[in-house]
Amino acid sequence: MDFNSAPVRRASRGSEQTASFRYGDVRSISRQHFHRIAYVEWGDPACERVIVCVHGLSRQGRDFDDLARALAAKGYRVVCPDLVGRGRSGRLRDPEDYALPQYAVDMTVLLAHVGAPEVYWVGTSLGGLIGMILAGMPESPISRLVINDIGPFLPWAALRRLGDTIRDATRLFDTIDRAEAYFRGVLAPFGALTDAQWRHLTEHSLLPRSGGGYELHYDPGIGHAFRPGRVYNVSLWNYWDAMRCPALVLRGETSDLLLARTATEMVQRRPGTECVEIPGCGHAPALLDPDQIRLVVEWLTR
Repeated sequence: MDFNSAPVRRASRGSEQTASFRYGDVRSISRQHFHRIAYVEWGDPACERVIVCVHGLSRQGRDFDDLARALAAKGYRVVCPDLVGRGRSGRLRDPEDYALPQYAVDMTVLLAHVGAPEVYWVGTSLGGLIGMILAGMPESPISRLVINDIGPFLPWAALRRLGDTIRDATRLFDTIDRAEAYFRGVLAPFGALTDAQWRHLTEHSLLPRSGGGYELHYDPGIGHAFRPGRVYNVSLWNYWDAMRCPALVLRGETSDLLLARTATEMVQRRPGTECVEIPGCGHAPALLDPDQIRLVVEWLTR
């Protein structure tokens, strides 16, 4: 599919008429080849008030549909990419390249393509790490940052759990219903979701197979960095300390990736940082709950 020429789609929620979105893509580069970074864009494409929403390790940009719709209604242009190896984006030939340096390069290319002098950033898990690294660089275009359930310190036990989930994932499903049952299990820490929300997450987490059935939307190679012997505690405090923009940190109440003591230290080390704990969630709040959406929208737009 040529995403640049893809038609505008209409999204609906019950009988409510909602904002339109557009598919787009941009070409980035890795060590070995160029690859496509696909995205969904909401709001006025000429608007310079831009918010970039970046998903977690094994997710994709359509996770942000409800949040993007709410932000677009406030007059923002919202861009929700699929990281390389996920969703509609391209795949990398060498799984070693599925790492933070490549993601940072790709998102820098996307920011240049967007063309706004400054952007707000909403990042869930891996998307939050990428945002923190970019915001911690000199002359960063990120002027406001929401980090959803991730921090500068990553405990190895939680990273090993994520890696095991990728490696042990069921790859093929014969029906949508069986896929949804799978996602309801592995994504249970997202919190209490409605049936419609679970179906939305499921439908956008799958690719149809030519012979029938469905497969997961991501390259199994994204788990390469988490293979046994490669998982260890990660510290990125140097980027956090170098940031100059205001930050909102969201923490799932029972998260094993953003520990309570790490969230506390994030607030203590950087003036202008706020932290809100989201009850009933682990890693990571789905940002589909109306109260969670309201929290993010009000903080970004105040």
